Amino acid sequence: MKFTAQQIADILEGDIVGNPNEEVSKLSKIEEGEKGSLTFLSNPKYNHYLYTTNSSVAIVNKTFIPEKEINTTLIKVENAYKSFSKLLEFYNEVKNNKVGIEQPNFIAESSKKGTNIYVGAFSYIGENVVIGENVKIYPNTFIGDNATIGDNTVIFSGVKIYSETVIGNNCKIHSGAIIGSDGFGFAPDENGEYKAIPQIGNVLIEDNVDIGSACTIDRATMGSTIIRKGVKLDNQIQVAHNVEIGKNTVIASQTGIAGSTKIGENCMIGGQVGISGHIKIGNNVKILAQAGISKSIKDNEMVNGTPAFKVQDFNKSYVYFKNLPKIISKVNNLEKELKTQKSAINE
Repeated sequence: MKFTAQQIADILEGDIVGNPNEEVSKLSKIEEGEKGSLTFLSNPKYNHYLYTTNSSVAIVNKTFIPEKEINTTLIKVENAYKSFSKLLEFYNEVKNNKVGIEQPNFIAESSKKGTNIYVGAFSYIGENVVIGENVKIYPNTFIGDNATIGDNTVIFSGVKIYSETVIGNNCKIHSGAIIGSDGFGFAPDENGEYKAIPQIGNVLIEDNVDIGSACTIDRATMGSTIIRKGVKLDNQIQVAHNVEIGKNTVIASQTGIAGSTKIGENCMIGGQVGISGHIKIGNNVKILAQAGISKSIKDNEMVNGTPAFKVQDFNKSYVYFKNLPKIISKVNNLEKELKTQKSAINE
């Protein structure tokens, strides 16, 4: 797929310095640029690469003034970084703009499909599934009975969506994610054997949610496990039954959230965080990586450690911990001095 400098400038509303017919077909870092590639420059400390890069076209800020000759065609914009990001979004849209239903697959006759959808080969779409407009379903995807997929949602290959799941508009679910599997609900009987408690709820995912690869989101025992609008989940996150994650919260990889915990809005949760069940985390909370959360957290707090506590107290404690050998040595020396003084007094 090739684009001319003029076509790119039109998309970005930029000005061309050089050849408007210069063609590019790939992207590159400015220091690794080669013929036929497009790059960008936003950080002045990389300016020197612009004079040696082999990239055919470079996006730069309008304020950039070259100090010597440049062989690359420039597209000058207000903000090179934002413009390059916009271009990446456009490139993704073009690249992923697939339409049609590939064969073989299974689509139940009772399902309802919107217009302009794509269904990849070897996909399974169950009874009474509702698929919205412009939905992309990549190969080897399973969608169980009575599920609903909102408009403009993209489901990448290998995703498994269990029955009754509801997914909103403009969502992205990446490969290997499993949505709506049974929650971890077991009860011991009189013989001490664990019997599964039926999980009859579902998963509800609101609009503009991104779910990373290999995430698992369990269905509720009753009611719904809820992922609110704008939530972003990294790869390999476990969300247990009846959890609720508030809008615009972001969670990094390998975090595990136990059942029935409620997480507020606009929270930031680092990687490998463990969160106990049946607790409440307030709004605007920041949890640092590898923290262990065993009790509820109020709004606007930042915590760290296992068990976690306020980050200011954690940092102070860590200073003491780091100096613990010196502190112990001083205590031992003081004990020796006291013993010496006591012996001298007794004599």
